[in-house]
Amino acid sequence: MWADTLLILFISICTALLGEGLTWLMVYRTEKYQKLKAEVERQSKRLEKRKEAHGDSLDKQHKKKIEREEEKLKNNNRDLSLVKMKSMFAIGFAFTALLSMFNSIFDGRVVARLPFVPISWIQGLSHRNLPGEDYTECSFIFLYILCTMSIRQNIQKMLGFAPSRTASKQSGSIFGPPPQQFK
Repeated sequence: MWADTLLILFISICTALLGEGLTWLMVYRTEKYQKLKAEVERQSKRLEKRKEAHGDSLDKQHKKKIEREEEKLKNNNRDLSLVKMKSMFAIGFAFTALLSMFNSIFDGRVVARLPFVPISWIQGLSHRNLPGEDYTECSFIFLYILCTMSIRQNIQKMLGFAPSRTASKQSGSIFGPPPQQFK
């Protein structure tokens, strides 16, 4: 079981590096992406400084300027996402093929033992194609997804491909609070 776990960890590291390499080839090195990223960084920093400088005491004119800048930043973030989207489809297709190949190799094998019983709506994924009712046993797909999600984020940070904290803070995320709106 340990050998399978380490092999899956190695596979997820390799696929994350492969994915970032392909993304670099198709997106990160292009002039359009670099210009958009620099513009988003510049606008995010400028917007952050304006918000800090004026605080809560804003008159109508400053509120409108900040709202316009937020709108420009939102549009540039959208354009940046569209530039990335093309490569994400190609990478997604390649990884789906790889995932199905690895899934057939590890089909029905317990690759790890979880220190907890997952919540009911995740048990179908964590215990996929495994015999028995011990839900602490982990299937390939669950461990692979967990490893890839955590490793890919860290690889993006190490290689400098992750968005800066300022840009992330301004654009918000699914799990974080939405960007501050002045009203």
